[in-house]
Formats: sequence, C-alpha cells, structure tokens
Amino acid sequence: MCGVFDVDLTPPSLFELKEIEAEMARTQKNKATNYHLGTLKAKLAKLRNELLIEQGGGGGGGPRLGDARVALIGFPSVGKSTLQCSLTGTESEAAAYEFTTLTCIPGTMHYKGSKVQVLDLPGIIEGAAHGKGRGREVIACARNADAILIVLDAGKEGLNRHREILENELETVGIRLNQRPPDVTFTKKTTGGVSEPEKLATQIMREYRVTSADLLAREDISIDQLVDVIIGNRVYKPCCYFYNKIDTITIEEVDQLARMPHTLVGSVKKGYNIGAPDEDDPLKAMIWRYLGLTRVYTKRKGQLPDLAEPVVLSAIRKGTTVKSLCQNVSSQMLRDFNFALVWGKSAKHRPQRCGINHDLKDEDVVQIVTKTNTQQRNSKNYQAIVQAQSDKYHKKKFDAKKKKQSRLRG
Repeated sequence: MCGVFDVDLTPPSLFELKEIEAEMARTQKNKATNYHLGTLKAKLAKLRNELLIEQGGGGGGGPRLGDARVALIGFPSVGKSTLQCSLTGTESEAAAYEFTTLTCIPGTMHYKGSKVQVLDLPGIIEGAAHGKGRGREVIACARNADAILIVLDAGKEGLNRHREILENELETVGIRLNQRPPDVTFTKKTTGGVSEPEKLATQIMREYRVTSADLLAREDISIDQLVDVIIGNRVYKPCCYFYNKIDTITIEEVDQLARMPHTLVGSVKKGYNIGAPDEDDPLKAMIWRYLGLTRVYTKRKGQLPDLAEPVVLSAIRKGTTVKSLCQNVSSQMLRDFNFALVWGKSAKHRPQRCGINHDLKDEDVVQIVTKTNTQQRNSKNYQAIVQAQSDKYHKKKFDAKKKKQSRLRG
C-alpha cells in the first residue's frame, strides 16, 4: 500500500523545548503559579544548554588582535559591510541583495591611539540560535568578542521587531546584553545538602542534579539569574545599537528610535553620526565608551612622558589598574614592582605614590619604580628567581651547543 505520510523530523529535545515554551505562554503569572513557572524556566534553560552542546559551535572570529574586539550583528542587508568600511577602511563586498557577506571579515579601527578589531559577520535570521542560516558560527564569534554592536535598519524596525528578535536569539545561547553577573556565590559540594532553604531554589538545583551546594545571594535575584549562576557558562557583554538608514524615515520616527536605551541613530550612506576611518565621530566614541578602554602614558625617570604611543588598557580584559599596566608592558616589571608615581585624573596630588591595585583613568601618566638590588635580594622568592634565570641561561647555552654540533655533522 502506497501513500504519502507527514513525518515530523524535529529532534526530541527541540520538540520538548517548544512544548515547555507553549505551556509557559498559557500559564498566568501570579503568586500561585510562581513555583510552577520557576520549574519550567529551569527545564527550559537546561534543554537549551543541552541543544547548544549537541549542535556545537563553530569559529571564533580568528586570532584576537588589537586592544579590543567588536562584533557586528544584524539581519541581512542592513549595512554592516558598509559600516565596517567606514569604521576601518577594510574593503568588504557590499550589495543591495541579502547574504552578501558569507564569512567573518575582520578589520581594524584606529581611534585615540588604540587598535580595535571590528568583525563583519554574516547576517543572521530568526532561529539562528538553533542553527538556521549558519547562526551557530555567527553567535560563536559574538561570544568571543569584547562588545557587540547590533546594526538595525531604521526603516524596517517599526514592523519587524528586529531588535527584539536579535536580543532573544543572543539570550537563548547564553549571551547577556548590558547586564552584570549577579552577586551570588554558588559552590557545589559532595555532601551536606543545600544550604538555601528556599523551596523554589532547591527545586531548580534538583533539575540540574545538584543535591549538595552552598548558595549565598547578596542581592535580590530573579529565577533566570539563579539558573544562569547554576549553569555557569553565561557571558555578559556590553552592547550598543546603531539604527542605520535614518534618511528613509520621518523625523518623528528618528526621535523615537534615538530615545531608546544604548542607541545611536545615523546613516552610513549620508554620513550622519559616522565619518571616515580617520575621523572622530559619535559612533566611534560610543564604541570606545562601551569597550571601557583607557589610555595610559608611560614615563621614565627624569624624562618626559611618551605621548605618541599610549598603553591601552581594557576594563573587560585585564582591568585598568597599575597591575594591568605592568602585565601589558613586561612580566619582569610586575615581578620587580616597588611602587608607581601617577599624574592625572586618578591622582589626588601630582605625583601620587600608588600601589599595584590603584585604578587608573584615561590619559594618566605613570612612572613605574622597581625594587632596588638590595630589596630584590631580601625578597622571599629571590632564590627561586635566580635559579630560574640560571636554568634559562644554561638551557639556551646547551641548545646553541647542540645546534652547532648538528651543523658540523651535517
């Protein structure tokens, strides 16, 4: 007997995920259903995490170059490639049809003495979090970026809700936009039970097979934040939004978009709020601010500071302390650090003698003073440092001798 049958090829975990989402949509939100909704949210987050692990991820945007990295995220044909060309001067294929960019194209933006890597990623569509339209590879690059710039078409936002869709896609894969990690300490244990007496918190931990743990919340948190802490693979990224093509909408619509949080409106084609790669403009200033970059000028004793090449520190990567400055310059400088003399906004007087944990501000001038020979000999790890230097010297000498012998034999 022959016939045509409808076959559902949806994976079981994805089908169960859709069922939970439908049940959450049907359930009214009140105090009586709070426990039930919390349990459903925990199951939903668990299934999403399992799907991400099963599908895997691709790419990471290549090597991390420069002082910071920004990923351009958006739907197809919103002007990401043209925007990257205006920011970095990188030639990228741009056309009126969709999916012009098929791979990750990096470029470098030079601004205030810093080098910011800008990634032009392929356009994503709704359902990218589950692999549609190579969305997995694009989102993998976004996870490795220091900040995200979401590019939107101002003419299409009113009807299509592109901003909301992109936020939901990134939220689904564990990227939290413009949020900070909750002030919660979560420690798994082998025995002892759960120290948190709250019934809902205990039930959520049981969903993840956590039977013994210490949970300390120093602030009020939501159910979603508790699930994020338990899973532990969430990333928190600063994100700004750029509405392109404002020359196609009315001034009232432009005003409405400009009032949205973390938002800048403009037009790459007309040059509104964005200029040439070597010009200062509001968009570059916004990216700089969201990346949390700080310029620090170094100074030698008895000499003028080097104002030509600043050391750019990132609050997202290593921080903006004196210790971060030493790590960026030399590991030996960090090892022999004694104190620092600081001129600038972070100093109460000029110069101020500071320790290694002093927070630096933009355009501070810093002179690092290392330990004297007597101080180095009196330090606790002096013998270990001497031994390490001796081993390094003898290894280098042995390798040179071995290389010379092999060359004579050959």
